[in-house]
Amino acid sequence: MGHPPPKYSAEFKQQAVRPYRERGGTYAEMARELGCDAGSISDWVEGADAARASPEDNPFKVAGENRRLRREVERLRRENEMLLEASAFLTGRRL
Repeated sequence: MGHPPPKYSAEFKQQAVRPYRERGGTYAEMARELGCDAGSISDWVEGADAARASPEDNPFKVAGENRRLRREVERLRRENEMLLEASAFLTGRRL
């Protein structure tokens, strides 16, 4: 089996996109400088462009926060469903 892809922080991604935009060049050149894959840099630049965030905002941090919040919402839905089932069970038992 292959190795899992490395996890890059939101700050690293932002620091990779900024010099690409400022200096130009190719994804391959930036990838050699940073020690990562050119395809990753391409994805990060496209993601930052799609977010159209202000330069001081970090769109990668926002994406991470969205993922975290989605997981939390799903967990809360499951907990709520369990509580509703328990309530229905206990109500049925008392009657």
